[in-house]
Amino acid sequence: MEQIPLEYGYFYHIYNRGINSCKIFRESSNYEHFLGLYDKYISPVADTYSWVLMGNHFHLLVRIKNEQQVLDLEGFSNLQGLKNRDRVNQQFANLFNAYTKAYNKRYNRTGSLFEHPFRRVRVDSLARLKYLVYYIHHNPIHHGFCEHYLDYPWSSYLTILSPKQTRLKRDEVLLWYREADLFKKYHSQQSIDKFRELQLDFVHQNRP
Repeated sequence: MEQIPLEYGYFYHIYNRGINSCKIFRESSNYEHFLGLYDKYISPVADTYSWVLMGNHFHLLVRIKNEQQVLDLEGFSNLQGLKNRDRVNQQFANLFNAYTKAYNKRYNRTGSLFEHPFRRVRVDSLARLKYLVYYIHHNPIHHGFCEHYLDYPWSSYLTILSPKQTRLKRDEVLLWYREADLFKKYHSQQSIDKFRELQLDFVHQNRP
């Protein structure tokens, strides 16, 4: 199945799951290691606006940085032979490969861990960005991991409401809702039916 390219300067919903829906996170150290690798490989080429890590899948909302920002990065000399936009795809490949290697070593397994290629949907309206943030944060509730956003530690919801320093584009996200209280209100008012409707929409966009 052909995937749309990741273009500089655009927002994308990026998601993937374990091959054959297998677990990709089994314990807290897995989540922590993935986030560390994510910061290493993805933060240089994309800004992150929301994320969630689940047992067998994850969702991200990112904006690919401008081309010059990527070209100016140190440590990209080994990617000079790649087309410019392929540099971003290579960073995601590096993330998945590095995590798979560590995961396989930890659990004495071999072979692929993630489905390939990873899914991506371009997001081009403020209304959709706002709803996608909610959609990502609502995943743990939808899948029965918790009853409230505050109860799940592996998403950006808590980070957005925290005063602590972060690479997450927290201030920009809050501006989409105007303020933190409206951000929380928006999350509390959305319906499960709309969540399922958007979920089906994402699946439809990625069919061959």
